[in-house]
Amino acid sequence: MKIIVCENYEEMSAKCTEIFAELIKNKPDCKLGLATGSTPEGLYANLAELYKKGELDFSKVKTYNLDEYYPIKATNDQSYRYFMNDKLFNHINIDKANTFVPNGEAADPDEECRNYEKMLDAMGGVDIQLLGIGQNGHIGFNEPDEKLCCVTHLTDLTESTINANARFFNDVSEVPTKALTMGIGSIFKAKKVVLLASGKNKKDAISQLLDENLTTNNPSTMLKLHNDLVIICDKEAYGE
Repeated sequence: MKIIVCENYEEMSAKCTEIFAELIKNKPDCKLGLATGSTPEGLYANLAELYKKGELDFSKVKTYNLDEYYPIKATNDQSYRYFMNDKLFNHINIDKANTFVPNGEAADPDEECRNYEKMLDAMGGVDIQLLGIGQNGHIGFNEPDEKLCCVTHLTDLTESTINANARFFNDVSEVPTKALTMGIGSIFKAKKVVLLASGKNKKDAISQLLDENLTTNNPSTMLKLHNDLVIICDKEAYGE
C-alpha cells in the first residue's frame, strides 16, 4: 500500500493524472478501469486537457466502468454512461466502441452481470482500476453487509448511498434503488488500484482503510489484500 497525502483536491487530482498519463504514454493500448462521481472529475478534466495539448492519445485505449444504476437509460443525464461521455469520452479521441459501462437498460440484469464478468476475465484485468470511496466505505456499489459479493452483480443501494446521491437528482424519490456493480473479486483483477478520497466526510472510511483490520462493514478495507494499492487523498480525508 502506498499513501499520497495532498494539500487539496487540485493537488490530489494532479497526482492521479500523473499516474494515468504515464501509463497511457508508455502503453498506448492500455485498459483503464474507471469510476464516476464528483471525486474523479478533476482527473478527467486534466486528461482531456492533456489530449487537447497533444500530449496524450486515447485512440487505442479501452475503458471499463465499475458500475451503473439499474434500471436507467443511457441517455438519462444521471446515468453513468452519460457521465462518462460528458466528463471524458466526448473530449478525447477514444473510440466509444472501446468504452464499456454495465448496461442499465438490460432486460435481464443478472445475465448482463455474468456477461460483464466474462468480459473482464477474457481481457485479463485492467492495468489500473480507479476507485472513489463512499462515506460508509463502499467501493463501486459494494455496500457494507455481512457478506460481500466477488463478481459483477445486481445490488440494492443502502439508504445512506441513496441519500448521498440524491443531490444529483430533482428529488430523492428519483434515485434508483439498485445498481449493477463489479464485485470485490472483479476489482482485484486489476494490476494496480488507485483510490481517491477528498473531504472530511471521507475521514472515517479512510481511517479504517489505513488500520490493520478487515471488515465487511467497510468494503474498502478488503483492498489491503491487493498487492498494488495507491491511496491518494487530501488532508481533510486523511485527518490527523
